[in-house]
Amino acid sequence: MTLAHLETLIAAFGALLVVAAIAGAAWFGAGELRLRAIRRGRMLAVTGGTGPAVPLRGAGRSVGDQLLSGVRRLGQQSAVRDPAKLSVLRTRLMQAGFYNREAPVIYLGARAAALVVATVGVLLTLPMIAGAKSGNLIGVLVAALLAGAAILGPDQVLKARKTNREREYSDGFPDLLDLLVASVEAGLSLDAAVTRVTDELARRYPNLVAHLRFLVLELRAGKARKDAWTAFAERLGIDDARQMATMLRQAEEMGTSLGDTLTVFSQDMRSKRMLRAEEKALALSAKLTVPLILFIFPCLLGSLLLPAIARLMHVFGKH
Repeated sequence: MTLAHLETLIAAFGALLVVAAIAGAAWFGAGELRLRAIRRGRMLAVTGGTGPAVPLRGAGRSVGDQLLSGVRRLGQQSAVRDPAKLSVLRTRLMQAGFYNREAPVIYLGARAAALVVATVGVLLTLPMIAGAKSGNLIGVLVAALLAGAAILGPDQVLKARKTNREREYSDGFPDLLDLLVASVEAGLSLDAAVTRVTDELARRYPNLVAHLRFLVLELRAGKARKDAWTAFAERLGIDDARQMATMLRQAEEMGTSLGDTLTVFSQDMRSKRMLRAEEKALALSAKLTVPLILFIFPCLLGSLLLPAIARLMHVFGKH
């Protein structure tokens, strides 16, 4: 394939991308008009055909508020297309620390906005790709980075936040159980013990305490204890919390002592925490093998051999 054929293919691909972008913009505009028509119909149905005077969109609002409103509209379009995934996405967002009711819509809107920005960026890199040979590789790399960031970026950010919080939950769960055992053995009920423990752990594990406060509010609202603890475990997303919820449900159904049950479970959590620490310590030597071979061993070898090599070169240079 000659260079002229390659440039022709790149130009045709660029034209195809431009047509796809125009079609996507038209499709988005049609969806926005359809969504506004649905809202207008609901408003007229509620108000009996005489809707209240609605202020102009964007009037008296800052640029940040207008951007957030645009992202929210993009998210509403995605939510209307696939409403079945909202509950799963809401659970993931709560595990990552986003508790707002509109968090799924804003997340979907942010993903759609990232795709739009990446598409515009790829279109802007087409002249660079079709230009000189030195710019071809750079343009392809920039386009690949933009596409990867738009497709994988939001999910990776969400996954990283979830991983960090799960690490904090795993570290704080044994302390939570120890304080619960001490409070229950001191004569407090389990609900009062949770309230007391929430105040004690607020400075050390703030993210875990946020979920504990949700648990306290659910218990005060009259939710069943087993259902509240099950929802608490699902929000945390760790196995220790699920095991604790199952244990409390079984203890309530069988009528066993909560103090003894929590004591045994706390000892088990402490043992698991120690085993995880020992596992990390034992795996450290294996993990250090690759850095030792790649970085430390060449430096050590060079520091040992270079003086001898220099001495031999000096000796043989005289002869």
